[in-house]
Amino acid sequence: MYLAPEKKQEIFAKYAGSEKNTGSSEGQIALFSYRISHLTEHLKKNRHDYATQRSLQLLVGKRRSLLDYLKKKEISRYRAIVKELGLRR
Repeated sequence: MYLAPEKKQEIFAKYAGSEKNTGSSEGQIALFSYRISHLTEHLKKNRHDYATQRSLQLLVGKRRSLLDYLKKKEISRYRAIVKELGLRR
């Protein structure tokens, strides 16, 4: 499996503050970004994998929704996570 529990805990520890804080917006956005980059690499090799393409589009939509929520609630946290992850917005 491409996403081991250790990697997931590492992502949450780095972006959410602790590995137990899996519900934070920053942690979820970081996890979605990691999964999006993995699926993007997969699709570069397998162009006709339409199920993965749909999954990628759903993940991008979920990340977009979380970013919009964070932007509306607390703009400073939004700017920090966008800068830290290097997202283009």
